[in-house]
Amino acid sequence: MISSMIRAALSQRLVVIVLALVMCGFGLRAAMKLSVDAFPDVTNVQVQIATEAPGRSPEEIERFVTVPLEISMTGLPGLVEMRSLNKSGLSIITLVFTDESNVYFARQLVTERLIEVTPRMPEGIVPVLGPVSTGLGEVYQYTLDHPDDGQSALTQAELTERRTIQDWVARPLLRSIPGVAEINSQGGYVKQYQVLVDPG
Repeated sequence: MISSMIRAALSQRLVVIVLALVMCGFGLRAAMKLSVDAFPDVTNVQVQIATEAPGRSPEEIERFVTVPLEISMTGLPGLVEMRSLNKSGLSIITLVFTDESNVYFARQLVTERLIEVTPRMPEGIVPVLGPVSTGLGEVYQYTLDHPDDGQSALTQAELTERRTIQDWVARPLLRSIPGVAEINSQGGYVKQYQVLVDPG
């Protein structure tokens, strides 16, 4: 059988060459349409909950924010892992669902639980869902430094100035970059304007 195929290919050389060129053309066309990532996304379905609680220590954040949120999220369908990170003034909970889970359905389930637990949070603390992204999507931290840093401890006015620059200059510029979904600020003092009424 093989010898007959070889004889047929040799006797019909032009047809074999044309078929080979057509197959190469289809292969090149398919290769050009193939999406290639430098870092292929192999992460699982994740939903993040971020909660800002300015002025609270990591221990307070864990006790009054993270633990109640984690307890309320237990038992979600498809939930396989839950991990949390507590920093000064910030709690981040990452919920990992099965690969078969739809990310939008998982977010809906988490939102329903957040609606139930938010009234039991300390006053002024509102947990929010993070943007739809993968585990490869986060991870960039930066600081605002000055050439004179390290000479002495920063004053409250200097820390307020840094936070103001972060909130009103750096954050809007970074948010305008395509692909940046969210920027979480921490540290410093948020500038406040207060009007004190003197009825006397």
